[in-house]
Amino acid sequence: MGFQVALQPLNLFYCFTGVLIGTLVGVLPGIGPVTAMSLLLPATYHITPVGAIIMLSGIYYGVQYGGSTTSILVNIPGEAASVMTCIDGYQMARQGRAGRALGISAFGSFIAGTIGIIGLVLIAPPLVDFALKFGFPEYFSLMVLGLTVLSFMTSGSIVRALMMAAFGLILGTIGLDFISGLARFTFDIPELLDGIGLVPVVMGLFGISEVLLNIEVKIKREIFTTKVKGLLPTLQDWAQSIWAILRGTLIGFFLGILPGGGAVISSFVSYAIEKRVSKHPEKFGKGAIEGVAAPESANNSAAQGAFIPLLTLGIPGNVATAMLLGALIIHGITPGPLLLSQNPELFWGVVASMYVGNAMLLALNLPLIGIWVQLLKVPYPILFPLIIIFCMIGSYSINNSPIDVAIMLIFGGIGYLMKKLSLEAAPVVLAFVLGPMLENALRQSLIKSQGSFSIFFTRPISAACLFIAIALVVFPLLPWFRRRRPGVALEREDVT
Repeated sequence: MGFQVALQPLNLFYCFTGVLIGTLVGVLPGIGPVTAMSLLLPATYHITPVGAIIMLSGIYYGVQYGGSTTSILVNIPGEAASVMTCIDGYQMARQGRAGRALGISAFGSFIAGTIGIIGLVLIAPPLVDFALKFGFPEYFSLMVLGLTVLSFMTSGSIVRALMMAAFGLILGTIGLDFISGLARFTFDIPELLDGIGLVPVVMGLFGISEVLLNIEVKIKREIFTTKVKGLLPTLQDWAQSIWAILRGTLIGFFLGILPGGGAVISSFVSYAIEKRVSKHPEKFGKGAIEGVAAPESANNSAAQGAFIPLLTLGIPGNVATAMLLGALIIHGITPGPLLLSQNPELFWGVVASMYVGNAMLLALNLPLIGIWVQLLKVPYPILFPLIIIFCMIGSYSINNSPIDVAIMLIFGGIGYLMKKLSLEAAPVVLAFVLGPMLENALRQSLIKSQGSFSIFFTRPISAACLFIAIALVVFPLLPWFRRRRPGVALEREDVT
């Protein structure tokens, strides 16, 4: 029945329109799925509810495909979930492997999206039951575990990574306190009462800083002007990437189900875990194809997983699915446990359209790889101003506020200084995303327990997450401690 609905000519058109717009939105830096869906929501008022949700859903998961393009080619994440793709994808492009990076990104996204849809169909009920067991203590412990993973994400000092995480946590507190209503770190600027946006921060740290860094050095253009060969991944690429794709798919799907998890966090976590399990972690950050396959697979499967709490419980896990919830309500449909029985054609039609949409995205992306790589041939005197213009338009279009543009430029300068000082931006972004959720979960948990921290250790899921986080911090220190002891002894001998 689902495919009968999804394969109707009009619904096929809506699906194609959605994934095409999603891909274009993902390619354009700064214009995320929420902006595109909010702009197109009024256009769905006069079409069928099924067609409206199919098109808006296509935009949502289509953005995950397109977001990798600018990350790989010009080191600007097309949207927040593609931040991790910049790290190795851009290095692959500079080494003349842009086509293979884009190819593995497209295939990995297709595989992850397909497996994510199968998971949505087959194991949604037990996964939803598990997600229902998460309260504020469990979410706090999960966020702590996510921040702990920072130690595996950086190639430099763990202390520097934690410093950057602390900076990100402070950035996350800007705005009104959600409990007391007091303004924090706003400096009497009304536009900061709602906090600072993720997009201006990311565009500044990754886009503007890259331009500033490259302006001061003379860069040879051979890699960018030569013809890019090998647009499809080789067998060796597949051998290196297949397990990364599968691990990223599973991580993204499970984190996508949890409210607040989503594509951004899953891409960070999958990259960190992939670097941890790799036999050659030193290659990450220097053009490792696994560093592209894992986060791209994770953010696509997370997009599919996010539909489970939305369609079965009526609980949006992120802002994009909240837009879909609003669209359902506008069309007179109540999402929740009764959706499957009262509107089976919509539920299964949307699920089946995801199969069709993923096939469309693969067909769209692979032929367009040759067009995207032409961006590498654009001369820097033209490319750099275009990057800055795209960043400014993307930042301004979110709230139509010049403050967002100023924030982007400020963080461009901060990102430039961080790169000069060998400080990594990824921990800042992850902590900035997790910070408000962590604070909310901590304070709500302590309110519930009347100030007792035992609530985090008496609940099994929360305790398990905290113990895993502690183990991740302690175990790497043990070999370090053993290596340090002989060094101290030798120093003492030299002194005597």
